[in-house]
Amino acid sequence: MFSHESRHRGAVAALLLGLSVATTGASAEELTGTLKKVKESGAISVGYRDSSVPFSYLDGDQKPVGYAMEICLKITDAVKAELKMDKLEVKLTPVTSATRIPLIANGTIDLECGSTTNNADRQKQATFTNSHFLTATRYVSKKEKKLDKIEDLKGRTVVSTAGTTNIRQINEANTARGLGLTILPAKDHAEAFLMVETGRADAFVMDDVLLASLAAGSKDPDAYAISSEALSKPEPYGIMMRKDDAPFKAVADKTTKALYTSAEGKALYDKWFTKPIPPRGINLKLPMTDAMKKQFTTPSDSPDPAAY
Repeated sequence: MFSHESRHRGAVAALLLGLSVATTGASAEELTGTLKKVKESGAISVGYRDSSVPFSYLDGDQKPVGYAMEICLKITDAVKAELKMDKLEVKLTPVTSATRIPLIANGTIDLECGSTTNNADRQKQATFTNSHFLTATRYVSKKEKKLDKIEDLKGRTVVSTAGTTNIRQINEANTARGLGLTILPAKDHAEAFLMVETGRADAFVMDDVLLASLAAGSKDPDAYAISSEALSKPEPYGIMMRKDDAPFKAVADKTTKALYTSAEGKALYDKWFTKPIPPRGINLKLPMTDAMKKQFTTPSDSPDPAAY
């Protein structure tokens, strides 16, 4: 009886072993797209920006760091685990706003880690994992002026950067709400901020994260406040990947969802947006908005601002 049981157990073990070998073999053969490319080459290529503070930029040692970079490295760790690889080389490739989509499309980079807006137009050329940041059009002004809502700007002089959607939005709000604003165009963000700094304009209308970065890097960061009311719906930023690669996207989505819904996700946000960051120790002082809190509770990869 003992030997019969042993034989039976042995047969079951052999069967299970056979099944596991079969499944492992099958899954290895079935790899497609990016996962197949990574497994075969032993490397994954990550695109970074050199000055998208605090998402992806070069620190004092010219090394890419940032909030989006940390999220990308979580994804590369998950890919390594998924493919059961002992080591995975992470190749870092610089990208610009002009090169990031072509380099994803032609396979030079596998993940683009920066401040890229996930919108319907870009969805035709690439795909995105769960949004890691939501920006919106707000304004920065000197705290002493006590401006916070759009109505507070009535009759005042505001500046925005020429050729941006932000200047269009403030013009539309001016007409729709009868604010009686004087709207000045600036050639770039630095000139626009300088106009608020020197009192030539009461407020500068732009993406809130850019305003936070300019205020934080100014001579007197505590002198400025960003409006609580926004002029636009949230715009989602996401990590970009190639289109039509469901298995790779599934790994990225699972990883980012687990991160964002955990305490670690909240701590990562705070590290880059509410504390001093390298190399100059500036603090963006940009706590999570209600929309961001909702996004981290129920992560979404939607390109539609109304989804947030």
